[in-house]
Amino acid sequence: MRKALSIVLFYCSFAVTAVFAQTDDSIALRSIYSEILSNGKSYSWLEDLSNNIGGRLSGSPEAAMAVEWTRKKLLEAGADTVYLQEVWVPHWVRGEKEKGKIIDAQGFEQVVPICALGGSVATPKQGMTAQVIEVNDFKQLEQLGEAQVRGKIVFFNHPFDPKYVNTFNAYGEAGTYRWRGPSMAAKYGAIGSIVRSMTLSQDDYPHTGSMHYADTLPKIPCCAISTNGADLLSNIIRANKDTRFFFQMNCQNLDSVLSHNVIGELRGSEKPQEIIVAGGHLDSWDTGDGAHDDGAGIVQSIEIIRTLKALGWKPKRTIRIVAFMNEENGTKGGRKYAEVAAASQEKHIAAIESDAGGFVPFGLGLQMPEEKKKIVRQWEPLFRPYNIWNFDEEHGGADIGHLQNATGTPLIGLVVESQRYFDVHHAATDTFDRINKRELLLGAGTMTSIVYLLSQYGL
Repeated sequence: MRKALSIVLFYCSFAVTAVFAQTDDSIALRSIYSEILSNGKSYSWLEDLSNNIGGRLSGSPEAAMAVEWTRKKLLEAGADTVYLQEVWVPHWVRGEKEKGKIIDAQGFEQVVPICALGGSVATPKQGMTAQVIEVNDFKQLEQLGEAQVRGKIVFFNHPFDPKYVNTFNAYGEAGTYRWRGPSMAAKYGAIGSIVRSMTLSQDDYPHTGSMHYADTLPKIPCCAISTNGADLLSNIIRANKDTRFFFQMNCQNLDSVLSHNVIGELRGSEKPQEIIVAGGHLDSWDTGDGAHDDGAGIVQSIEIIRTLKALGWKPKRTIRIVAFMNEENGTKGGRKYAEVAAASQEKHIAAIESDAGGFVPFGLGLQMPEEKKKIVRQWEPLFRPYNIWNFDEEHGGADIGHLQNATGTPLIGLVVESQRYFDVHHAATDTFDRINKRELLLGAGTMTSIVYLLSQYGL
């Protein structure tokens, strides 16, 4: 009887302790969101980064300026230590603005908006003109074969599938034609390739992005065409198969350049050897100013340190903010960080990344073993007052993905509303005026809250 009573009292005590802990944590999260929504600096920081530095392509002077800018902001936010981690990054430059024209069977020319894909080789100096053939997928390309492709320009017209509610699914499906398209076209003798921009928007803004050349195949120039331009080109080809396309690009692949990841820390007061990483990528494409991709993630991550310092809280575990360099065309920064972490045998208990734009957050993606997912999901009630309800996604982030591969670190990705992201993704429209202050700050509040809980309880 006494033993049974003791067990009951133990579990009652445990339950009461858990309730008090939840109450304390609820107050803590309310303090975090209140501080950020009232006094957050993310929006003003992002305005400065976007408008005074702008697009930050790896290896560019703007990327170097952004490294120093981030170092200073981490110090201003109150980081205990801030340092730079050397990383060699690819250096591709776009050159003069690209030109594209559709030439119909009667010789009538129509200018269409294009931009070079990142990493592409240039066209001949005077440009390139050839018959253009349209395919929807690689199967159609294979069916045409070398006999019908050699000496021509291949146009991959694979629209985003509108049936996907999560637009990242549509991006994953269509993106293969940007990444693999040039070499697949070259395999059958094409001299150039065009890809429909990765967006559901109907507009005149071409969307750039990375592509990959297979080492065993010729490197042919490749560009993206705006969605309006893609539809026009498709209609003209449908009317006459002898349609030609002219494009001129002046891009160059230069020698790799020394750059840096920027790292700021708040040292843990009880378990400093256990590290929580939070970050985004500092580089961006050069077509816009990289406000959503990924200036938003950078300023939200710096906000974590500013907020905890403003509230006078000392984390139990070390919080490390990392601004990764070169996510867009190589992920060299993420690779370097993971390499150093593995070699140093550092104990990373979790890593969180914001790289889906500064839109309204509604969840946390959990890329980790099931037993650790259960721990994070226990905190779900704490997030419900802030409309954070989705803990079912499983994507962490491209940069921190290398850390998981190297050390097995559990990953968390900030899940945001994706409907407008690909309107601006990799396009000239990714500018600061597309940022909503309230949504940006809510994302910072969510990141700070999960970092706080991880610092308190580990994983």
